[in-house]
This record gives sequence, C-alpha cells and structure tokens, in this order.
Amino acid sequence: MTGEVAELSYALGWRLVRMLPGPIAARLFRAGGDLAARRGGPGVRQLRANLARVLGHGDRVPRSLDTAELDAVVVAAMRSYARYWCEAFRLPAIAPSLVHELVSPGVHGIEYLGRALSRGRGVIAALTHSGNWDVAGVWLVRELSRLGEPATLVTVAERLHPESVYERFLAYRRGLGFEVLPADRGAWTVATLAARLRANRVVCLLADRDVTGAGIEVDFFGAPARLPAGPAALARRTGATLVPFAGWFTPDGWGLRFHPPIEPPSGEPTSVVVHAVTQALADVFTRDIASHPADWHMLQPIWISDWGLASPRAQP
Repeated sequence: MTGEVAELSYALGWRLVRMLPGPIAARLFRAGGDLAARRGGPGVRQLRANLARVLGHGDRVPRSLDTAELDAVVVAAMRSYARYWCEAFRLPAIAPSLVHELVSPGVHGIEYLGRALSRGRGVIAALTHSGNWDVAGVWLVRELSRLGEPATLVTVAERLHPESVYERFLAYRRGLGFEVLPADRGAWTVATLAARLRANRVVCLLADRDVTGAGIEVDFFGAPARLPAGPAALARRTGATLVPFAGWFTPDGWGLRFHPPIEPPSGEPTSVVVHAVTQALADVFTRDIASHPADWHMLQPIWISDWGLASPRAQP
C-alpha cells in the first residue's frame, strides 16, 4: 500500500468497524481471512512455511504433513489474524472492565506474575505474536490496578511506515493504557526500560521475531532461528524477573498463560547468560505455539534458512 492508502485504510477501519454490530464485523473479517488464504500472497506463503515447521516438529524426528491438514491450519490462522484486526479496530470502544471480565476465566499462572512483582525488581513479560496481544495488555493493566500496582504497562513499538500510520498505532496503544517507547531510540529506550523496571513496573516485549538480523541464534522447532536478545539482556542488566507470557483465542474470549520465571545461570559471563536465557525462552515459545498454532500470527520469516527469501518487517 502507498502511504496515503495505508493511512486512509487504518483511519476508516478505526472509525467504521466499531460502528458495525459485532457479529457482522466478525463475519466480514472472517470472510476477508478466507479470501486472503485462497489468494495465497507472499505473507500467506510465509505463514504456510512457518506453520509447516510448527506442525512438522516432533520430540525426536519431524513428522510428515498431510497437505489438507496444513491447508486447514493456514485458513484457520488467517481467520485468527483477521479476528485480531477486527478486535483491534473495535477495542478502543470496549470497556476495559468487560475485557477483564471476559479474559479472567481463561488466565493461567497468575501467581507467577504476583510473585515476580513481590520481588520489587520489575517484570519483563515476554510473549509471541499470538492471539490478541493488545487484549492481553488491556487485561494486564486492569489486573495491575486490582493488585494495587501502577495501572500501566510499558512496551516498545517498531517504526512503521508511513509515519502517520505509526502515530495512529502509538495513539491507539497509549489510549489502552500502555506507555509505548520507540524501538529506534536505541540507548535511550533501553535506559528508559531499565528505569521503569527499577520502579517495579511491568515491561511487555514481543520476543518471537528478530527484525534486525543481529539477534541470538537459537534452536526453534528443531531449526536455527534468531530471536531478539532484548528480554534476556534487559533482565541481565536490571535483575528484573523474566516471565514468559502466552495468549490465544477462545470461541468467546481469550486465554492467557504466565509461565514460571526463567532463572539465568549464575556465575557466567553476560554473553553466555543472554544466550541461555533466550534459548530457554524459545523452548517455552515452542510449547506455546505448538499448543495453538493457528493463533500464531507470523507472516514474516523467522528461521535463518528463510531469510534469503524475504526480510523481517515491522508488525503492528
């Protein structure tokens, strides 16, 4: 899309979609997901390749995939991705209390978040592009308030183009109660995140895709991939607790899971710790994604062998 078309599309989405009755909007976006799956554009082809790795990964040896099985999961994944966008356009008009009410029955491991906050050194909640991460953030802001903590969370946003679309997403997420820091401010962003963690805040970082090509090489679903070093490096620098965090869709709401904190190895140099923690995070992500593969919205290359075909791009 050109900058002007992209700006118009997002503007109309946020204004018009929330005016439609919910069931009608859901059906329209579902049909759009089906259409995108049938057309099989570059993003859908990459999604198909990514899901083939997920579905074909076994504990010991890869399993053969039936084409019909993969086709069905790709369609389900595009419907899930369409649902994310439908909800994104409608979310600012939904009361946070209602979101919290619909999410809460599907939350697992909340005790890990409480224990991490009780340590007083901040929490890094690392998650994947699965389900609706904005809904997860809205629930978390409300839950922090219920726990007597500052009712905001901190996150980082990749630069989008055109600038007007990037500004719209900043305004959207700030309106949900998030403090959003720009990823391209380098040392300033890292220093700000460290300061927030020292104040015992929660920092949410999407951590399943390295957009720089300079991340940590890990084994991910049995093949080499690069994941961002940020969560592990920030935890090492600040002493914050790193808690893996998963999200997925349910028929009538959303599910969330907090995992036990990843404990860094002691007495090792920083490079060894960052690699070990990032690999541990990849292992948790592997289990989470395998549990809900159709809700993993990854239309970009992840594995090193795919990077010759396309380059990672920023994702809203």
